[in-house]
Amino acid sequence: MRITVLAGGVGAARFLRGLKSAVPEAQITVIGNTGDDITLFGLRVCPDLDTVMYTLGGGINEDQGWGRAGETFSVREELAAYGASPAWFTLGDRDFATHILRSKLLAEGRPLSAVTEELCRRWQPGVRLLPMSDDPVETHAEIQGSERALVHFQEWWVRLHAEVPALAITAVGAEDAAPGPGVLDAIAAADFVLFPPSNPVVSIGTILSVPGIREAVAARTVVGVSPIIGGAPVRGMADACLTAIGVETSASAVAAHYGSGLISGWLVDDQDKAAADDPALGGIVVRALPLYMRDLATTTAIARAAVDLAKELA
Repeated sequence: MRITVLAGGVGAARFLRGLKSAVPEAQITVIGNTGDDITLFGLRVCPDLDTVMYTLGGGINEDQGWGRAGETFSVREELAAYGASPAWFTLGDRDFATHILRSKLLAEGRPLSAVTEELCRRWQPGVRLLPMSDDPVETHAEIQGSERALVHFQEWWVRLHAEVPALAITAVGAEDAAPGPGVLDAIAAADFVLFPPSNPVVSIGTILSVPGIREAVAARTVVGVSPIIGGAPVRGMADACLTAIGVETSASAVAAHYGSGLISGWLVDDQDKAAADDPALGGIVVRALPLYMRDLATTTAIARAAVDLAKELA
């Protein structure tokens, strides 16, 4: 069985851990969002790729879902002593090592896809992890201050905590980007494609904004897992992102945003089971089950339900 998954950060990484448990025999390819990537202190940081790599490789900070386990922060403290900025994005000492090596390899002329493959040799995540593109794409939020301004998504998300409303969210550079090596092939070869409970705007949406990816995905059987339960995000501030694009924060509205031309099946939590009767979701098969990923057992059950529905629809 060949499965391709479009992935953001924490929610996707945890879902992938359940997916590996549910179908250990499957060949899983993960297309990772790179729109969150940012350069800090001269180093290229790829938060979503690293979260997937660390989680599946056994090195993640389980409590927060991102960053390294057993982390220390001596470098950050030294940078602060110099007054170096930005101070709002936390990088630990172990994490710095990843970004230093990535930046070195990129500076040598290697594409991000090759660099990611090199980093994964250490972590052995048990999936093939592909950046959505080797070309630079950065998600920005347009906000209103004294005047309208575009800020990097990380600044809006981490420094401003998405408390300043975004007027729009844009994947800068996406229109000129090409899918990364192996991305379109992995989608075409998949028995089906899964959307984990990732942010539909700045994770899945950014991946789909790269020319050619949406069309390739739409040609496959696609099952998504709702990141919204009972009208609220399971994690993070996806509601602020949905508001920015004019989409209601509900399981039904997110499915309708994707549309029946893109997704074939949609998993919602039991408390959102009314979505199955929503006329806006015509053409999408909706199944309800407990969707909170409390531990490996519950996450495995969710992943298994996604796989079973995808196989049924395929």
